[in-house]
Amino acid sequence: MKRLVTILILGISCIYANSQVTFDLDLQKPGASISPDMYGVFFEDINFGADGGLYAELVKNRSFEFDQPFTGWTPFGDVTVKSEKPCFDRNPNYIQMNESGLRRGTGLENEGFRKIGYKQNAAYNFSFYARSNDGGEKKFRIELVSSKEEVVGKGEILVSGNEWKKYSVSLKSAVTDAKGKLRVVLETRGVVDVDHISMFPAETWKNRENGLRKDLVEALYDLQPKVFRFPGGCIIEGNTLETRYQWKNSVGPVENRPLNENRWNYTFKHRFFPDYYQTYGLGFFEFFQLCEDLGAEPLPVVSCGLACQFESTECVEVHDLEPYIQDAIDLIEFANGPVTSKWGKVRAEMGHPEPFNMKYIAIGNEQWGEGYVERLVKFMEVFREKYPEIKIIGSSGPFSDGKDFDYLWPKMKELKVDLVDEHYYKSPDWFLKNAARYDSYDRSGPKVFAGEYAGHHETRDNNMIAAIAEAAFMTGLERNADIVRLATYAPLFAHVDAWQWKPDLIWFDNLNVVRTPNYHVQQMYARNSGTKVLPLKMNGGNITGQDGLYASSSLDETSSEIIVKVANTSPDVKEIKININGLKNPVLNNRVEITVLHSTVPEAVNTLEKPNNVAPVHTFVDAGANGFTIKAQSNAFYVCRLKLK
Repeated sequence: MKRLVTILILGISCIYANSQVTFDLDLQKPGASISPDMYGVFFEDINFGADGGLYAELVKNRSFEFDQPFTGWTPFGDVTVKSEKPCFDRNPNYIQMNESGLRRGTGLENEGFRKIGYKQNAAYNFSFYARSNDGGEKKFRIELVSSKEEVVGKGEILVSGNEWKKYSVSLKSAVTDAKGKLRVVLETRGVVDVDHISMFPAETWKNRENGLRKDLVEALYDLQPKVFRFPGGCIIEGNTLETRYQWKNSVGPVENRPLNENRWNYTFKHRFFPDYYQTYGLGFFEFFQLCEDLGAEPLPVVSCGLACQFESTECVEVHDLEPYIQDAIDLIEFANGPVTSKWGKVRAEMGHPEPFNMKYIAIGNEQWGEGYVERLVKFMEVFREKYPEIKIIGSSGPFSDGKDFDYLWPKMKELKVDLVDEHYYKSPDWFLKNAARYDSYDRSGPKVFAGEYAGHHETRDNNMIAAIAEAAFMTGLERNADIVRLATYAPLFAHVDAWQWKPDLIWFDNLNVVRTPNYHVQQMYARNSGTKVLPLKMNGGNITGQDGLYASSSLDETSSEIIVKVANTSPDVKEIKININGLKNPVLNNRVEITVLHSTVPEAVNTLEKPNNVAPVHTFVDAGANGFTIKAQSNAFYVCRLKLK
C-alpha cells in the first residue's frame, strides 16, 4: 500500500509522464549565502488577529473603554459606568453594580469575540478588580454559559473591603462549545465597583499569564519562521496620528495599557466591525517574547510621522519629529538596553532582564513621496550615529512598480538604507511572470525585504493556484539570495467570523485552526532554506517558467545536503532528471527525501471541516551516481533533499 501511494504521488510509472526535461546543478560553484533570517511572517492586527485571535483573552471590552462602554456586554439589573476614583488611571472606566434584592441578581453577560469557545474539562481563569462600597462582603456568581443557554461551568467570588483588589477563580467547562458566553452576577444586596473583567484559558502558550492562544502559536512554531515583522503595517500609521500604534502604550501592567481604535474597524464598508479595538494586551513585550520562543528575529515597525496616506494627509512637520524619533530610540533601549537604562528597566520589570538583541527596524510602513523621504532622513541621521549596528528598512511604497516605486528606490540608494521593503498583492499569474524579478536587480544598492506579499486569486481564496504560484515566485527569491534577504507573507491570521481581508496564511474560529496550502508552501521553504545558493539550469538558463517549471537549489552546509525546489504549474506531469555536476564521490543508493504539496483540484482549499484537504506528503526516491529523477505532478510543489557522502 505504501508503495502504491508513492507511485501515485510521484508519478513513477512512465505512462503518466508527458515530457522529460533535464536540470543541471553545479555543486562546485556555490553562489551567494542565504540569509539565516530569510523566511518569516508578518503580523498585522487585522481580521481580529490580536484581540479575539493570538491574544488568548476571552472577554471583549474587559475594561469598558470602548466608545460605547457596554459594547460586548449585556447588563441586567442596575449596572452603570463610572470613572471616579478609578482602579487604573489610563483605563478609568469601571462599572458600578447595585443589587437591591432582586431574585435575578444584578450583573452582565459578555459575548466574547464572536462568542466564547469552551472545551470540555478545560479550565478557565477568571478575574476582576473590585471594591465593596460599604466594605461588607459581597458574593458574585460566575458562570460559563453554552450556546443552548445552559450553565456549563460555575464558581463564586467573595468581595470585601472598600479598596480596589484583584479577585480570581478557576472554572471548568462541562462541554465543548464554540459559541458560549460569560455571565457575572452580584447576588448580595449592596453596591460593588468592578473593573477589568478578564478570562483566559488556563492552558495558554507556555502557560503564561496574559498569555497567547496555544494552538495558534503552535502553528507559528511549526512554521519555523526566522524573522517576525510586527505589529502591523497600516495600523502603525493609523487613520489619524492619534490612532497610530504607539509601542509605549503596549508595555507595562496589562490592566493599565490604554485602549486604541483599530485602524481596520471601518475601513472596508462591506466588512464593517465597529467593535474592533486594540487593548494592547498583546504588546511589544509579548511580541519580542514570542519572537524569542519561535527563534525568529524581531522586526518592529515604527511610525515616521505620517498617518495612512490612503486615508489622510495628516502629518507631523519635519521639524517636530523629535518625539517620534525618540520613541524609536527608546524602543531599541527597551529591546537591547541594560537593566540600568530607563526602558531596559521596564523590560526587566516585565520579567526579561536579558536583552532581546533586536537588529532590524522599519521606519514607516508603505509610505511614499517626498514627505516620507524627508522624514526618513531625520531618523537615519540619528540612528546611524547612535545605533550604527541596527539595520534600517525603508519603504518602496505600497505597490511593486509605478511612479512612487520608481521615485523611492533611487532615494533609498542615496540614503543607503540597509533594506528596501517591497509589497505585492497580485494575481497568481503576476507571481509566475515575475519569478525572474530580481535576476537583474542592482547588486550594489540596498538589499530587498519582500515585506508583504500574497497571490490573490480571483476568488481571494487560499487555494492551490495561489499557493503554487507563490512557491514558483519564491524560487526567484532564493536564486537571488544575494539581493533578497528577508521575505514575509501577509497577512498572517484571520477569524472566520470576523475578517476584513483575505487571503490569509492561517484561519481560525474560537476552537480550531486551519493551515492553508499557502502556509504549507511557506513552511516548506522555511524548513529547507539551505545556506548557499547552488546554480540550477535548464538548457543553460535559470528555470523561470519554461515548460511551466520553476526551480532553485541550495546547499545546506550544516547537514551536507543538496536541496532542490521545483514547482510544476503546467497541466502535464513532468519527468525531471536532475544532474549533479562536480561530485567528488558518487551518491549511488542514497535516498532523496521528497516533500510534495499537490492537489488534482487547482482550486482546492483547506477548511474547518477539512483542515487537511491539502497537506504535504513525505516520501523518497533513489539517487543514481550523478543525480536523481522525479515525476512532478501538475499543480504541485516539490522539495528534494539529498545528503552528500
